[in-house]
Amino acid sequence: MSQPGRDPAQGDMNGLELAAMTSPQIRAHAAADGVLVIPIGSTEQHGPHLPLGTDADVALAVSRRLAARIPTTVVAPVISYGSSGEHAGFAGTLSIGQDAIELVLLELGRSAAATYRRIVFVSAHGGNAVPAVRAVTRLRRESRDVLLWMPSWDGDAHAGRTETALQLALHPERVLRDRMEPGNTTPIKELLPQLRAGGVRAVSPNGVLGDPTGATADEGATLLTTLTDDLEAKVRAWLPPHGPLGTGPAA
Repeated sequence: MSQPGRDPAQGDMNGLELAAMTSPQIRAHAAADGVLVIPIGSTEQHGPHLPLGTDADVALAVSRRLAARIPTTVVAPVISYGSSGEHAGFAGTLSIGQDAIELVLLELGRSAAATYRRIVFVSAHGGNAVPAVRAVTRLRRESRDVLLWMPSWDGDAHAGRTETALQLALHPERVLRDRMEPGNTTPIKELLPQLRAGGVRAVSPNGVLGDPTGATADEGATLLTTLTDDLEAKVRAWLPPHGPLGTGPAA
């Protein structure tokens, strides 16, 4: 029998899920020094072979793995929209822009702080970085105890080998292997002026920045573990009595 608030479909990667809990359960969890984890992704093109929800899948997966390791954490429903203007022109991309995602995170943080003293944002989409930092900075100025974590890795920038490996480890049925093809493999630093001027479409007609061919599920599983290790270390260092935060009021 599964425990309340746990999603049996997640198997060994199980952790508490906010949406599966009742309000009294959440109140008790928060009162026991619980931590709310809010995963943030996007809905944007990831080449001809990966689904638009790849960033959201990664954010949710790492958050769930954290919750499996630290029982005091609970995972909120993933935010699947973000700032993806750089992917305009590709069918299916749904972007709400920087101002909108900043406001969403700001208001979510304020609302969540009415229940949880500590909140972790896990953002797996690079386009959300600037607005997420702005939102968290403001929440901290308001004395809310918030942590922002964003993954980093050495590898292709977008829809290349790295993200393909991650999706193969998470949802291999969503990867169209017969449609894997290289995109623009120029180092991202060299592409930045063109990307800023014309977005991804200006430098890669198929939407890929890198080369997904050769990616494996084993690579993805290893990286997921590495990312979760990093997130766990950051959270444990931030939690009392170690972190500089952790003692501020909830509101």
